[in-house]
This record gives sequence, C-alpha cells and structure tokens, in this order.
Amino acid sequence: MNRPSELPGLLVSNLGTPDAPTAPALRRYLGEFLADPDVVTLPRLLWWPILHGLVLRTRPAKSAEAYARIWTPAGSPLLVHTRAIAAALGTELATRTGNFWPLALGMRYGKPSLHAALSELRAAGVTHLAVLPLYPQYAEATTGSTRKALTRTLGNLRWTPEVRFIKSYQDHPGYIAALAVSVREYWQTHGRGEKLLLSFHGIPRQVADRGDPYPGQCATSARLFAAALGLKEVAWQLTFQSRFGPAEWLTPYTDESMKTLAATGVKTVDVVCPGFAADCLETLEEIALRYAEVFREAGGAELRYIPALNARRDHVAALADVVQCALAD
Repeated sequence: MNRPSELPGLLVSNLGTPDAPTAPALRRYLGEFLADPDVVTLPRLLWWPILHGLVLRTRPAKSAEAYARIWTPAGSPLLVHTRAIAAALGTELATRTGNFWPLALGMRYGKPSLHAALSELRAAGVTHLAVLPLYPQYAEATTGSTRKALTRTLGNLRWTPEVRFIKSYQDHPGYIAALAVSVREYWQTHGRGEKLLLSFHGIPRQVADRGDPYPGQCATSARLFAAALGLKEVAWQLTFQSRFGPAEWLTPYTDESMKTLAATGVKTVDVVCPGFAADCLETLEEIALRYAEVFREAGGAELRYIPALNARRDHVAALADVVQCALAD
C-alpha cells in the first residue's frame, strides 16, 4: 500500500470542446482556443483584429453546424469518449496496484478546466502527479500548450506536487498494437478497402520548419503501425487534415489525397486517425462525413472511417503502461 505521504494521482487532459453545438458556445470556445499563441503563432497585433473582427464573427455559426451533425444525447463525443477513457484508466490502475488513484479530467480549453481538475487532485492529497495529455504525438500547439498551462495553473494554486508530464507515446508498443488490432477487427467485419489512409491533424509548415517534432513523430507512428499490419508501402499513405487559413500546412493533405485516389480509379478507401485518442469533430464530422462527400464527388464510391481507439481495453492497458512508466521514472 502507498504511504499517506506518497499518494499518486493522475490528470488526464484533452483539447476540449464547446458546451453546446450553438454559435454562442462556439464563440466562447473558439475565443479561448484561437487566442492561444501556441495555436496561432501570428503576432498579436496582427492576429487580434482578425480574430475578433472576422473569425469570431463568422466561424462560430459554421462550426456549430458541424458540431450539430455529431452531437450526442450525452453531449460532445470528445468529452464523452475522454471521460470513458479516464474512468477505465482509473479502474485499470487501481486493479494493477491495489490502490485507489485520485483521477481528474481537465481540458486545455473549455470545461472541465485544468484549474478545476488540479484543484480536485490537490484536495484529494495527491503528492505525485502523472499528467497524461491524450496526444500520442508531441506538438507545441497541443502537448506543449498543455504543459505551459499546467505550469501556470499549479503556480496560481500554489501547489507543488512531484510532476511526471508525459510528452508523447508515439512509438509505445501497446499503442501501436492496439491500433493494428482495431484495424484488423474492422477489416474482419467490413472487408478491406483498396487503400488505407493514416490521417493525422496537420500543423503549419512554418511551425514544422522551426523544429516542432510533430511531423517526425507522426511518421514514426505511421511506419510502426503499417509494419504491425504487415502492409506494403503501396497499400497505405500518411496524410494530414484540418488545415486552417491560407498558409501551407503539412502535406499531403487528406482531402486532396482522396481526390487523387478517386481520379486514379480507387473506389473504396479506409481512413484511420492514429493521432486522435478519442473520436471528435475532426474524425466524426470532418473525415467520416465531410471528406466522405469529397471522395464521392471526386468519383470514389465509399470512404469508411475506422473509429479511434477510445476506451478499448487494449488502448486503456497501453495508457496505463505509459502512466506507470512515467511514475516509475
């Protein structure tokens, strides 16, 4: 049993979500998200008039329509799945160690907040804190931003636990194996498409050129994933989605790749998103609905989205391995 003076706890974090699929809720959420200098790296004097004068006047209504297409009776899919992952992870860690683990969920943007989650863990008496951002691949805009917000919030709370921050797990064997098994199970049930796209969230090319490790970590995950499936190079492709604004982002773009495949006669494409631990707007609406329409309009027949790992038992077991390793270090 853990001594009372050494109580491990876990903070699980993800990007965040609006409170409702409405324009006012999206305006609040996007106002916080797009104000983060790690997300939009333009100088504030240039970006602020664009954000408040244009983006927050036009984008919330459009984004609300997209969220409405996937919103569930239980709420935002991202929040529903992330809560399920966190709950299963808490149970897994308690089973492995024989001890109760104080655990809290704190989103980088929106609710539940990092401040609320850390306040909960402090009140529980946690002394050794593992922080798990649910981003397998490190990027300054996601994991890096979370780490900075964590440091600020701990300072505001005047709380100094021993912290083990998990930066990434892009090549963890359990994570790769869970991805491969999920695809095999899908193919056993639905058959296999002519091409498998591994679609990751993009980042601006300029950010990558400044040394962000994200592109290399995506390539590592994709290569290991394809090897675990025993795929030849012609059977799969690494692509990037969700670009925003006029600047160049990481290429090849997922939607443009689909158009190219359709133009070459490919009729059935499978898409998996290894960078998303939980299904969300970018997987359920952008890929499964919007990009499926793009593929059909370009001449393809069917785009099949293979769900994220979510709270699968093998995924949760891999995350538990990552957390325990971090605390052991």
